[in-house]
This record gives sequence, structure tokens and C-alpha cells, in this order.
Amino acid sequence: MKSLFIEKSISYDGTQLRSLFAYMDYGLQGDSIVSWIGPCNVSFDHMVDGEDLLAKAEIRGGQMVHFIVECFSTPLAEMVWQQRLLASLVHDFILEKGRVEGRVPAVRRDGDDVFVKLPDREGKFSISIATVSPVSGLLHFAVNVSNSGTPVPTASLEDLGLLAAEFAMEIIKRFVSEFESVRGATTKVRWVR
Repeated sequence: MKSLFIEKSISYDGTQLRSLFAYMDYGLQGDSIVSWIGPCNVSFDHMVDGEDLLAKAEIRGGQMVHFIVECFSTPLAEMVWQQRLLASLVHDFILEKGRVEGRVPAVRRDGDDVFVKLPDREGKFSISIATVSPVSGLLHFAVNVSNSGTPVPTASLEDLGLLAAEFAMEIIKRFVSEFESVRGATTKVRWVR
């Protein structure tokens, strides 16, 4: 799996969740994960989640760390598993590195969402969606860098004293390692007769 942390700020509006985004814009051909830091504001025209569309929910944030994963010839169910893997990796990282007032915050994963309990509130830490195109499976996963511009109570990397770029690169590294380990595991077993 190829990976890249994009240094420039990009505003995520939902149009980046498309086949060949990493290849056409950044030269990463094949299975990939890319990440960057930037604001988020998804219009209803580009919203993929039917539940959010029905609820007319706003998806926005002033500053987020974004991840887009693309895997070729991959069905939707596998992309949902990868989405939940990313949520689990973020959950584990917060438990390892996050600190609020000198203590590890309470963190929980509910499906593909991560929530963090701070001294004064519990906040939604992440957003995500998985989908497919005719050629690939795709997912977008993002976490709040700050709590500004969000339509619901949130928790953020700033709350936990974590730096956005370092967080992004560590999550990329952990995701690629898990992805390659899974792929390797599929090549060492015999079939059952």
C-alpha cells in the first residue's frame, strides 16, 4: 500500500472521495492512503451517507486531519472493515498518547466513530464514510484538530495535546502496517479440501 502525507492544506468538500484521487493528484497508483490537514464542509450534493442526507446533518469542521483510503477491486463490506480498523487505530493511539490534565482520557469506539470524554464534556472526535466506485473501494476518515466550526459537541487533537501532522503520519504508518500484515496473512495458508 502506498502512502503520502500531503503538506499543503486542502479543504475537504466530499469531491476528494473519488476513484484515482491519490493517483491523478499525487501520483500514487494502486492501493493507497493519503492524509492532509484542512477544513471540512461537505455539501448535500457531495454527501455519501444516506443517514446524514435524510437527517439533513451538517458535516463540517474548522480544521481536521483527513485520510482517504483507496483499494482496488475491493467490495464495500471490506472497506467498512478498513474504516473500523482506522477507528480502532485512532482509539488505541489516543489511549497511548493522549493526555488531559495529566491523565489518559476516556475514549470509546462506536462502530466507525470515536468519542473522547473530557473533564467538561464527551465529544465526537471523528467522522467517516466508506463507499465504492466501479473500480475501487474508498473511505474518508477525519479527526478534529480543533473544535471550531463543528455542528455537534466535539473533542479534538488540541484537547489531547497532540500535534496534527505527527498524528497523521503515525496513523498512516500503523494503517499501512496492518494492511500489509493482512495481505501477507492471506498468502501463507493452505486451502481446505
